Amino acid sequence: MAADSIRIRRDKLARLQAGGKARTLEICSGCGGLSLGLMAAGFELSAHIEMDPEAAESYAINFRGDHALDSAWARPRDMERSTAAQLVSELGLATSAADSFDVLAAGLPCQAFARIGRSKLRSVAGEEDAFQRDPRASLYRRFLQFVEDTQPLAIIIENVPDILNFGGHNVPEEISETLEQRGYRVGYTILNAAYFGVPQVRERLFIVALANVLDETPRFPTPTHFLNLPKGYEGSRRVALKHVDHDCRFFHPIPTPDRRLTDAVGAAEALGDLPRISEHANNPSVIRKRRLTDLIPYRETSSALPAYASAMRNWPGFETTDATDGHLVRLTPRDFPIFYRMRSGDDYPMARAIAEKMFADALEAHGLSRARKDSKAWCELRASIVPPYDPDKFPNKWWKLDPRKPSRTLTAHMGKDTYSHIHYDSAQRRTVSVREAARLQSFPDGFRFAGAMNAAFRQIGNAVPPLLGLAVAQVVMAQLQQAGSRKKETKRRAA
Repeated sequence: MAADSIRIRRDKLARLQAGGKARTLEICSGCGGLSLGLMAAGFELSAHIEMDPEAAESYAINFRGDHALDSAWARPRDMERSTAAQLVSELGLATSAADSFDVLAAGLPCQAFARIGRSKLRSVAGEEDAFQRDPRASLYRRFLQFVEDTQPLAIIIENVPDILNFGGHNVPEEISETLEQRGYRVGYTILNAAYFGVPQVRERLFIVALANVLDETPRFPTPTHFLNLPKGYEGSRRVALKHVDHDCRFFHPIPTPDRRLTDAVGAAEALGDLPRISEHANNPSVIRKRRLTDLIPYRETSSALPAYASAMRNWPGFETTDATDGHLVRLTPRDFPIFYRMRSGDDYPMARAIAEKMFADALEAHGLSRARKDSKAWCELRASIVPPYDPDKFPNKWWKLDPRKPSRTLTAHMGKDTYSHIHYDSAQRRTVSVREAARLQSFPDGFRFAGAMNAAFRQIGNAVPPLLGLAVAQVVMAQLQQAGSRKKETKRRAA
């Protein structure tokens, strides 16, 4: 390892010891889920790189401080076409790229790594291994160049667990080996958001690397909430962990929650105080005219506000009082009666069975029980009631929230449809709103999203849950502070 790199990192540690704030560069920041956690843990959000214009605008709206919305700081950027030196120059920083940042974080694009993304790539390319040639799969190598250029004291990388088994290759192990060679102690593991107060069962892979000058071995947060993982998640873990064995030096055992902990946050606790939305069914013109930024008062409740809802209303810097925005839902009138009849936990095969029963009743009511199945009247009536998707091919396309349990994983696909998250309140007979999706992802109510409804859903689904990001960031911050205190004490004794 070059002497210059050691000197740069020691100078950064000395700066933190003197009371300086840990300056963070976040790559592929999205709208800022991880950023919220970093900021709440005490990190300074010095710069970010995000190529999606709407996500970059959301980031600027929420974190810009004294920066103008049209400033260089707020501009969208592509990590493949940007360098740390260019970024520092455009931002007008007085320091070099190597001297400007103490922490480097990234939520690298996961489409090529996630199994759902791999299937889509196969269907588009018509080739079994198309996901391995997706250029997004090699962005982690570009990220390693940013490590070289910025010489951070701490590194945080987030991705889907399937990155552990990328065509039989353990990518985090490769990243860890490379970082070790560059003077870092590295660890990686899988964390479930529900274990850290997020009302969502979301598994994510985290890599943490700490510069050797800190003399700290990476640690990961201890769960604060208990949950028995739903059926299917253990199987997904096994597939992801197939190539993680005793030879993987950097893997940390997955944290498991103590049964004595507080139960994981359920959907009703997370959403119960938000406004009831019924306009989509009885007056859809209201929804069509409503803007994402329109404020609607919270629901009045006779009981005390749940701790989670209170936290979302009172997140420092994003507090709300009487109302919040984001109350847009999709207008899908054919399916409202199905949503009403579904029970909590029902998926698409059950929804389809409900629709078939409704169709049979409608045929009887319209006197079409003996009509030919290819007749215009029969076909039109069926299309008005029964969704066209094959339940064998789309078993998880629909799902109705269980008010007592955390939600399933939110994905970027919510930008196209939200049937994966149907509201548990049958009387409202709808999918979740933008604000409800944000709540399930642990975005505070004062966080604003740029763009229209679909863009907001996509940003939310792509984001790191802020509370999960906070849990990781707090541990990293504690280790930075501990290293700084230890170095201070060593100097004091030497004097």
